[in-house]
Amino acid sequence: MKLDTAHLVSLFEHATEGIILTNSKGQITLINPAAERMFGYEAHLVVGKPIELLIPERFHPMHAADRGEFYVHPENRIMGSGRDLYGRRSDGVEIPVEISLSFYKKEEELFVTAFIVDITHRKNIEKNMLQQQVELEKMTNDMRKLNTQLEVKVEERTMILKEALLKLEQSQNELHDALEKEKHLNEIKSRFVSIASHEFRTPLSTVLSSASLLSKYTTTEDQGKRDRHVEKIKDAVRNLNDILDDFLSLGKLDENKVETHPTVFNIEDFMDEVLEEMKPQEKSGQRIAFSCDGSPDICTDKRLLKNIIINLLANAIKFSAENTTIDIRSTTHPAHLEICISDEGIGISDEDQQQLFSSFFRGKNAVNIQGTGLGLHIIKRYADLLKGNIKIESDLGKGTTARVTIPVDYQKQ
Repeated sequence: MKLDTAHLVSLFEHATEGIILTNSKGQITLINPAAERMFGYEAHLVVGKPIELLIPERFHPMHAADRGEFYVHPENRIMGSGRDLYGRRSDGVEIPVEISLSFYKKEEELFVTAFIVDITHRKNIEKNMLQQQVELEKMTNDMRKLNTQLEVKVEERTMILKEALLKLEQSQNELHDALEKEKHLNEIKSRFVSIASHEFRTPLSTVLSSASLLSKYTTTEDQGKRDRHVEKIKDAVRNLNDILDDFLSLGKLDENKVETHPTVFNIEDFMDEVLEEMKPQEKSGQRIAFSCDGSPDICTDKRLLKNIIINLLANAIKFSAENTTIDIRSTTHPAHLEICISDEGIGISDEDQQQLFSSFFRGKNAVNIQGTGLGLHIIKRYADLLKGNIKIESDLGKGTTARVTIPVDYQKQ
């Protein structure tokens, strides 16, 4: 089939992407109207000029070297993987761009075609989303500070939490609008908005209702009732902190801000501290049995290991009934530490076990139990940072065993 020259010219003239053709000397041979508008040049002002005319001056040496290498080993490719690319307009303004390169030879001369997209709008969206994340982290820190003053400032705290909820809802709406414009982030962020909204409302509603009832109990005989509502408020705020910790941990992991710092410590003393910290979360009649085999001295990142154990223990407590036993067994081998946590809880179906470590995933039998669906995802990534692994074995309705294995360095690098 013979190519219609008129169609080719029309494609070139009316393309929404900028198209620039350069010869083997890196000189501009053709430029389409979209590229003229993008860079603010008319064609006759750039044809015959080096392509570096459209590149910020600070990149000229690197670009010349990259261009030379491309001419030696030409290949069709997308430029900018792992780094930001910029073009320079006629007025000196720099614009972020994405570039795809293709080539052909005519009479033994190599010609390179660049397809250019101005991504300024996308970059602005990314900048706005980062700003929203900073604002959310700031709001989280403010809420943590409120927790330390709970007993003496219940009414004040309630008002601040109400304001925080309004701000959070506003942030969710703004975030949702931004997500609609960034398709590749839409799914995970939409789920974040949904889960955050649901999980925040429940404890905040508890705080508001209990705080309102506190003002009605004014006599000494009502002290028991006051104590019960104060405990409800404390439990709700602790739940808020857990939710916020999950979101902040995920954010730090996604930004590669979590580093490992191995130290030598005693696993028995370490577990005693963890179990003491978890006591307030235990249900009535629940019992945690701990045993330790092998050398008690290990070397790993104590903070990350603590986060892993606390998350797994919190799950075992939450998904187990009252008057049940949770077994923890620590075994130190020559090259690695193995910790098993077994419960008699609701268990996990075989189908759900395939997605356990996905972010925001909740098992079908856990949708009515409070949680963000981030715990196991974060635990898995912490274990990866420690160069270890985690396995989950479970029978629906019978219980679950989590097995964590991490290397231990007795020489401590």
